[in-house]
Amino acid sequence: MSINTAHSRAPYACDPALTRGRLHPEPVSKSRSAFRRDCDRIIHSTAFRRLKHKTQVFVFDEGDHYRTRLTHTLEVAQVARALARALGLDEDLAEALALAHDLGHPPFGHAGERALDECLAVFGGFDHNAQTLRVVTTLERRYPAFDGLNLTWETLEGLAKHNGPLTDRRGHPLGRYRAHGVPETILDYSRLQDLQLWSFASAEAQVAAFADDIAYDAHDIDDGLRAELFGLDDIAAVPLPGKIIGEIHAAYPGLDAARVVHEFIRRLIGLLIEDVTAETGRKLDALAPRSADDIRAAGSPVVGFSAELGNADHAIKSFLKPHMYRHSRVMRVMDQAAAVVRELFTRYSSDTAALPAEWQEGLGGLDEAARARRIADFIAGMTDRYALAEHARLFDSTPELR
Repeated sequence: MSINTAHSRAPYACDPALTRGRLHPEPVSKSRSAFRRDCDRIIHSTAFRRLKHKTQVFVFDEGDHYRTRLTHTLEVAQVARALARALGLDEDLAEALALAHDLGHPPFGHAGERALDECLAVFGGFDHNAQTLRVVTTLERRYPAFDGLNLTWETLEGLAKHNGPLTDRRGHPLGRYRAHGVPETILDYSRLQDLQLWSFASAEAQVAAFADDIAYDAHDIDDGLRAELFGLDDIAAVPLPGKIIGEIHAAYPGLDAARVVHEFIRRLIGLLIEDVTAETGRKLDALAPRSADDIRAAGSPVVGFSAELGNADHAIKSFLKPHMYRHSRVMRVMDQAAAVVRELFTRYSSDTAALPAEWQEGLGGLDEAARARRIADFIAGMTDRYALAEHARLFDSTPELR
């Protein structure tokens, strides 16, 4: 399959003119496609703005140059558009999915998510993908006629299923949901507007998922090097990074380390994008889909790495886990951050008067599970610094997280 440079739409791309629509019907825009409107609504949402002050790996006061959820999201969107363009997919839909994919993340990254999951263990747990769907269908309150952003079916489907089907055709949970079931947020919404949880998502959604992988592989390496959690020699021991770094040294002897790092990250991203494009092209040629529904009905994903680059991706993640995500410096801060989230949840649960007035409305009429979910909604929407400010308001001692 040749790379698409003419921006023509492939027959298996999602067509905004043929969208399955929005839960609440709206007039068609005269100037924007349905998927472009989704992008714009996401960008203008409150949850999107909050990503600026939410942790990717390093909390906000560790430095100005580390990725936040917002900068990570923008990088994912860039990669998603590049892949969509090369494959003849709808770039706006791929971008919308990339822009929205982390809206459900609580403060302090995965540490905050784990803490909320523990707090909600007896109420179905906390899942950031389900929370993203909750944000865009319920929690954003901007429009007079409905809650949420009223995004298209294709965008909501992609947010729910970008990692693959959630159930089989009989409704039995699959994958990571096998143990505890599909989150009620997803099931509840799918009863309103069937997201076909048993099928694969569109190629655009699959592209957005791999764009996320590509972005955090490359940029977590960049941030880890900047933080001096490991050095160039350490990452060069991983086969693919080592090969790229060796080629840079050969082409530019004596190049300063900062430029080596930048060139390495640039080449790594390019290589991963090219590999996904080529491998996906091979899968599409074999499947010969004639519509977006053919992609959904396929027995396996159509977007992916080649076997060689899939192994390289796994090796990079295996390196980053102990050298970055589980590094003692990062873990110390994240353990403190998780404690902040748990303590906030406990305090709000025992003293709902500590919540802002608008979050207290209607709490008295909710059962225990619904009340816990409302408190989790409030905490999940916090930025890192707002969570710390709330903790300082409610407790005598708050960690500095550095």
